[in-house]
Amino acid sequence: MGGATGKRCMEQKVEIDGKSRKLRKRGVKRLETLLDATAYLLEQRQDENISLADIAARADIPLASVYHFFPNRNAAFVMLAERYHRQIADQVTAPIVPRPQSWQEVVTYRQRRGSAYLNANPAAQRLFLGAGVSVEVRNTDLNGNASLARFYADLFCRYFEIGQSAALEDMMANSIALMDGIWALSYSRHGRITDAFLTESTRASIAYLRCYLPEHLKPRHEGGDAPQPGSDGQS
Repeated sequence: MGGATGKRCMEQKVEIDGKSRKLRKRGVKRLETLLDATAYLLEQRQDENISLADIAARADIPLASVYHFFPNRNAAFVMLAERYHRQIADQVTAPIVPRPQSWQEVVTYRQRRGSAYLNANPAAQRLFLGAGVSVEVRNTDLNGNASLARFYADLFCRYFEIGQSAALEDMMANSIALMDGIWALSYSRHGRITDAFLTESTRASIAYLRCYLPEHLKPRHEGGDAPQPGSDGQS
């Protein structure tokens, strides 16, 4: 009984190629090593030229073991994209210190942090902003952006007197799409998100949100409960 419980504690559930799998500690470590190798190769070479054999060689893991995790190179790209989105989500959901006094500050702060993250991770830039990515990687990015839109809506509700709603999430999703388009243009021209394009993406997102949000939202008192989804935030 105790042995079975201990084994379960050592296992971690992960999704590989759309299927849920349980990996033990050694397997999880190997998977992370393979994703690190994939990221390195994406930074150094065009993704069209990367094979599973290249990933195996970089990770110093037998090719036969790589097939245990990835049936093809695209599966490795998708899993790497998912890891980047988890890291971005962690940034978005982290508290903003000091507390923002306007919703425009939230947009400005988060875009600045997001662009810094992507500029520090060239492989993420290639996957999310580069041309020629697969449909699966693109869908992973779109699904990740949908989650980010919910997190952004939660941020607004955390700091300001505004009700959570599907409409608010839609606004955030559209503002993220504007940001992504401008950042992709910057990446295509300069290989990174420049300060000038960051300024433009922030302006575009704020200008769009101003079509629906008042210029000033009342700050929510620290420690105050944000309204539940479906609430209009009115007392």
